[in-house]
Amino acid sequence: MSMTTIVLLLIIGLLAGMLSGLVGVGGGIIMVPMLVLLLGFSQHQAQGTSLAVLVVPVTAIAVFNYYKEGYINWKYAAVIAVFFVVGTYFGSKLALSLDQKMLKKIFSIVLIIIAGKMLLEK
Repeated sequence: MSMTTIVLLLIIGLLAGMLSGLVGVGGGIIMVPMLVLLLGFSQHQAQGTSLAVLVVPVTAIAVFNYYKEGYINWKYAAVIAVFFVVGTYFGSKLALSLDQKMLKKIFSIVLIIIAGKMLLEK
């Protein structure tokens, strides 16, 4: 691994972590595009790598900070987590069956729709 690659990975990790703690996003919205644009990953590689980062409890400290302030609904989080696991299984199977161009288009459209809805909300 070159020094440039290491620096880019550090920047990606720092930005994803900061945005995750700040606004609850990091993996898909930050890591995936940066891995594709800065390091030349395929869409599949970027998504797989982003998911691999989440295997370890990378958000534990941020969760603890929100917990201390009383901002976590553990019952809702538990239900979402169970179905998140189911969803990731089927979503990853679907993603792996698509070609990279289609997957990039779907990813981009999802980001645009979410951003547009949030931006135009009253």
